[in-house]
Amino acid sequence: MRSDTSAGSGIAQADIDALTIIKYPDLRLQKASAPLAGLDENVRRLVDKMFELMFQAPGVGLAAAQVGINARLFVASPTCEQTDRRVYVNPEIVSAEGVQEEEEGCLSMPGVTSRIKRPATVTLRAIGLDGQTFQETGEGLLARVFQHEMDHLDGRLIVERMNSVARLANRRAIKDLEDPPASHA
Repeated sequence: MRSDTSAGSGIAQADIDALTIIKYPDLRLQKASAPLAGLDENVRRLVDKMFELMFQAPGVGLAAAQVGINARLFVASPTCEQTDRRVYVNPEIVSAEGVQEEEEGCLSMPGVTSRIKRPATVTLRAIGLDGQTFQETGEGLLARVFQHEMDHLDGRLIVERMNSVARLANRRAIKDLEDPPASHA
């Protein structure tokens, strides 16, 4: 990978220190992310900031799209341990099998949860911060994290995966995100 990577993705222009997790219905969450051409110091700073935000939230995964950066990159820590830091640049799912249906939430849609059906085992190919391509197979929660974050990179939210009963059960939380109550300042 080239080292002049971040220019096209908006990383170079971003105030990384000021980034926050953006919330639905922000339109940036519905935009497919662009591949990174390489790794540079801006990408590494972005990754550090994403881990900081994810652990503060707390969450187990965070896509660059969720901080308003249009780049095919996500971080994960399925154990929620500070030492478990996984980075996936330009990831792609190479295989998926089985079925699992578990409760899922999203840092960009606080208060919204639903049982989502997804493949139980997923193999992902990505590039690490060292610039090397690797493959990782995840089962259970890790497979779910892979798929959830890949959805973000494709501009897709969990509300699009919910059945009609789940949408109905979450209608108040979704409406509150769409039309937040006015503050009384």
